[in-house]
Amino acid sequence: MRNSPWLVTTYLVIIFLGILVALPNVIPQPTLDRLPAWLPHSRVSLGLDLRGGSHLVLEVDRGDLINERVQSLLQESRRVLREKNITTTAIRRTGDTVTIALRDAAQRGAAVTELQTLANPVNFGTTVGASDLAITTPSDNTISVAQTEAGINSHITAAVDQSLEIIRQRVDQVGVAEPTIQRIGSDRVLVQLPGEQDPTRLRQLLGSTAKMSFHLLGQQGEAGVTMLSDERGNQYPVLDRVELSGDRLTDARAAFDQQTNEPVVNFRFDSAGANRFAQITQQNVGRPFAIVLDNKVLSAPVIRTPITGGSGQISGGFSVSEANTLSALLRAGALPAKLTVIEERTVGADLGADAIQMGLYSGLVGFVLVAVFILVLYGTWGLLANLALLVHTILTFSALTLVGATLTLPGIAGIVLGIGLAVDANVLINERIREETRKGRGAFAAIDVGFNRAYSTIVDGNMTALIAAAILFYFGSGPVRGFAVTMGLGLIISMFTSVAFVRVTMIAIARRYKLKVINIQSMFRFSPYDKHIQFMKARFFGVAVSAILSIASVGLFFYPGLNYGVDFRGGIQMSVKTQGPADLAKFREGLNTLDLGEITLQSFGDPNTILVRAQRQEGGEEAQTAAVTKLKDEVVKIDSTATVQGTDVIGPKVSGELAIAGFLSVFIASVAMLIYIWVRFEWPFAVGAIVTLVLDVTKLVGFFAITGLDFNLTAIAAVLTMVGYSVNDKVVVYDRMRENMRLYKSMPLRELIDKSINETLARSLYTNATAFLSLLPMAIWGGSAVESFAVPMAFGILVAGASSVFIAAPILLFLGDWRTRHKAQAEAAGEKAVGDGERPSQA
Repeated sequence: MRNSPWLVTTYLVIIFLGILVALPNVIPQPTLDRLPAWLPHSRVSLGLDLRGGSHLVLEVDRGDLINERVQSLLQESRRVLREKNITTTAIRRTGDTVTIALRDAAQRGAAVTELQTLANPVNFGTTVGASDLAITTPSDNTISVAQTEAGINSHITAAVDQSLEIIRQRVDQVGVAEPTIQRIGSDRVLVQLPGEQDPTRLRQLLGSTAKMSFHLLGQQGEAGVTMLSDERGNQYPVLDRVELSGDRLTDARAAFDQQTNEPVVNFRFDSAGANRFAQITQQNVGRPFAIVLDNKVLSAPVIRTPITGGSGQISGGFSVSEANTLSALLRAGALPAKLTVIEERTVGADLGADAIQMGLYSGLVGFVLVAVFILVLYGTWGLLANLALLVHTILTFSALTLVGATLTLPGIAGIVLGIGLAVDANVLINERIREETRKGRGAFAAIDVGFNRAYSTIVDGNMTALIAAAILFYFGSGPVRGFAVTMGLGLIISMFTSVAFVRVTMIAIARRYKLKVINIQSMFRFSPYDKHIQFMKARFFGVAVSAILSIASVGLFFYPGLNYGVDFRGGIQMSVKTQGPADLAKFREGLNTLDLGEITLQSFGDPNTILVRAQRQEGGEEAQTAAVTKLKDEVVKIDSTATVQGTDVIGPKVSGELAIAGFLSVFIASVAMLIYIWVRFEWPFAVGAIVTLVLDVTKLVGFFAITGLDFNLTAIAAVLTMVGYSVNDKVVVYDRMRENMRLYKSMPLRELIDKSINETLARSLYTNATAFLSLLPMAIWGGSAVESFAVPMAFGILVAGASSVFIAAPILLFLGDWRTRHKAQAEAAGEKAVGDGERPSQA
């Protein structure tokens, strides 16, 4: 029991470096800028929910990309066959296939050879190098050209890669600081823009393909003419033939017309474009010339004189903002495919500042409550536990800084919960040392045995919580992932601070002060230690009450049902704050006149804040943008003091995916924990834990139904965390049962279970209390962003603590008794079979 000097030095270096890395997070920026360059300067970056900004997920329009490629194949097929004098009777499109009818079947081989030149090699996936086209010959004079699935996927991947760069250029054009632009999966792009508050402009900037082209006008009804409209609804008969494409533009700038003083966009072509533009304007003086962007006419001026300077001007009644956005789009270039906004979340800077304040205050109060509780529980030895807790918090922030994690409000909740779970290990160790001291062991023996026996329990408990965190990270997104990261890091770091650091420090204190015994005294007289409560006498009552509550919760799930948030049902959600108490009736009356379908209003947090929800609008992304604008305008019209603090717009595809991922994650986490307990213990323990888990989860779902709290991604995080915490709680009791089974082999199972529960009662009460205290301030003051997490988690902790004693243990007793009876019956049947087999020989 001597501390290795190398080990102590290593621990001190780890803590010192952790403090050094975490320090920039609390130093003001001006002071930080003056520090030497060799010192750490990195900070934990704040999520959009803490600093304000916009979050958009865009998806490549697969149908649009396929359509463009088919149209291109149609034109290219005509060109290559015409150049080689291969005659055809028809080249037409059939669905997503180009069908070519040859006049002479003898030219089939030559036609196939020429059409193969249109193919491109696949650059991504498992079929790299293969052709992106499937060319078949259904008959002697018919050839079909279609894209392969690998080819389509390759085009989508390439389109996303190209889109990333173009989006980055567009964002840079409008000067947004610190944007996050990254790929998600195979066909999506995530864009996060801190401080950018206008989602309408964002959609226009990012969702627009910006494919610009110049066309002459024809006559309505004429072949090769398509009717296109402008922003005001005016119709133009635009010839399909592109006279000049926008990729010949080299520059575009917003300016003001010198005569009318209205905002315009001046553009300039490259040399080839300038020559072509001059040629078009020379040949078509007096004819209207349409400038088309994404199938909408920007303007259609009449060519008065030839334009030979290689530049021109677009006017269309633009506002200054619209002119700036259009010029940015044209400078960055066209996207290779249409991008659809499938998820949008906007948080106001004021709401972000409030969230930081609430998060810090509630987190700090939670820390203080836990620290005071530990001090009351363990007296002077509680100071060591609190020091470990402080080191744990510092190292958590240093780890978040090192890994470049983004701190969100649910992430703060994860840190607070991590503190509660770190205390769990301290409580386990202190209670074990107390127990060994009561058995008469000396100081060093009590430390050694106490840590060794607590260690396996701590590992088992943390592993179950880590399983929940890993699955949350894998299936979650955005803030939920942030919560999983902080919770996971907190659990891993607690293995160092609560076990390694505390052990070394305890040994050092015992040796320094030559302690004969470790006397851990509470500041109040409550001793749950030498109790002999016969918990199993109430087993039928406990299981019956739990079953009734769970059945009632299932009923509440169906009626009135869960209050599904916008994450799971899609649509528009808007947070509105007024200076005085919000008049819900007045808002409801005004918003229902907008003809946006079902609109629900809900007051939350305080009387001045309301949540406005509108159903998903028909008509694609433009309809969502128009609906958001209508809602905002009407809100200000109803109450001039009202401000929109945040907006969420979720498409049906995303909401469906989030719902499936959420429920799947709960199921997979439960199965993973079942397997873990089965491996670490025996099957009756695993079955007992999983049945109890089902009962605990149903009660939590019932709690959501009866309180009407938003059931969203944060709620799924609460359910998963409760699953991990519940199993953690069961593992501690199970671990003591397993230990006692080895010590008291002849003790009846019922007595052994009662004994184990009594021995772990103090630990269960204390750890439930610390976890509850750490979350209580977050539940009260955390605000709407974490309300769906902290409130049900506080309830879930109480349920999990009670179920460990009154549900999990009785189920284990029932299964144990059944296995004993089954074994006895099998042995009796075996003896009878042996006896029957011996009788003939005796005769």
